[in-house]
Amino acid sequence: MINKKKNKNLQYSKIPEDWKLRQIGDVCDLINGITYTPNQISNSEGTLVLRSSNIKNSNLVFDDNVYIHIDENSYNKVLENDILVCVRNGSKNLIGKNAKITKEVEGIGFGAFMTVLRGELNNYIFHYLDSELYFREIHKNLGATINSINNADFRKFRFFLPPEKERIFISELIDIWNAGINLCQKLVIEISARNKNLQFQLLNSKKRLPGFHKDWKFTLLEDCLKNENRAVEKPKEPFLSIGIRSHGKGIFHKPNFNPADIAMEELYEVKEDDLIVNITFAWEQAIAIVSKEDEGGLVSHRFPTYVFKKEKAIPEFFRHFILQPRFKYLLELISPGGAGRNRVMSKKDFLKLAVKIPSVEEQQA
Repeated sequence: MINKKKNKNLQYSKIPEDWKLRQIGDVCDLINGITYTPNQISNSEGTLVLRSSNIKNSNLVFDDNVYIHIDENSYNKVLENDILVCVRNGSKNLIGKNAKITKEVEGIGFGAFMTVLRGELNNYIFHYLDSELYFREIHKNLGATINSINNADFRKFRFFLPPEKERIFISELIDIWNAGINLCQKLVIEISARNKNLQFQLLNSKKRLPGFHKDWKFTLLEDCLKNENRAVEKPKEPFLSIGIRSHGKGIFHKPNFNPADIAMEELYEVKEDDLIVNITFAWEQAIAIVSKEDEGGLVSHRFPTYVFKKEKAIPEFFRHFILQPRFKYLLELISPGGAGRNRVMSKKDFLKLAVKIPSVEEQQA
C-alpha cells in the first residue's frame, strides 16, 4: 500500500500496490504554442490558432476563431490525440480547461497561452484532466499575480497510473459514460427546441388543441386585469424585497433587505398569481407572475401589481403568454423615450394594450 503519511497531500488512504505514482512529465511531452503580434492577426485568412475560446465542455468549438499570417514551418502543430490545455488566461476559472485534438483539426496551430500534452497514454491522461485531483493541482500551482501555470510546474503534476489492462478498461468505460451523457444533452437540446416551437404555435393560435375551434379574440388588458396595489408602511426590520429580471427571466429575491437602504416610506405587497411589471425596464420584458415562494415580498411604486379577472384570463396561461416576442414588442411600444431609465412604461397604456387570446377553457388546456 501507498504510505498515507508520506503522501498526505494526495488525500488517499487505499491505493492498490500496482498503481504507480507518476508525474505528467513522465508520460507526456509538453509543447509550446505560437507567440504572435496583433499585426499578424486576420479575421478569416492564414493559419487558424487554437485558443481557450476554442474549448467548451472538454470539446473543440469554432465559434470564435483567430487566424494569423505566419510561415507554416515556424510553429508547432497539433496532432490527433494531443490534449490542448489552457495554461494562461485573464480569468482564473479558465486555467486548466482542455480538449482532445481530433483527426479533423490535426496540423493547425495553437496560441502561446496554451500547452499541448503529447504521449502514448493520452486516452487515460485526458480523463485525469477531468478529475478533482487535477484541479487541485491547478489551484496549488497558480501564480500569485498572474493566472498561469508554467510547463516546469505542469510536468510535476502527480497522479496514480494503474496497470495497462486496467487503465484501458477505465478509459473505455469513461468514454462510454461520456458518450451517453453527450447523447442525452443532444436530445435535451433537440427536445427543448421542439417544445419552444410548439409553445410558440400554441400561444399564437397557429396550432389548436383537439376540441377547440372558436376564433381567438382581441381583448384589452383592462378586461383581463385589475390594478391592485396593496400599500403597507415600510417595515422597521429587514424584509423580503422583490425584483424582476429583464428578458423574461422572472422574479428574484433580496432577503433581509435593510429598510434604511430605501427612502420611500410606503411599499406594496405582492401575492401569489399577481402580474407585476417593472415600469422602468418593461421595454426589456421585465414582467412576471408571482409564485407562492414570492408571496409577501415588497416592491416599490415602480412595480405595479395586477390581479386576474379569471372569467377572462388566468395566470397559468399568462405566465407563458407574456414571454412571447409579440408581448415584448407591445411593451416596447408603450415605453417611449431613449434608453435605459429614460424609457418608462405608461401604466395607463398598459391596460389599453390589445392581446389576442382564447377562451378561459382553452387557456387552461
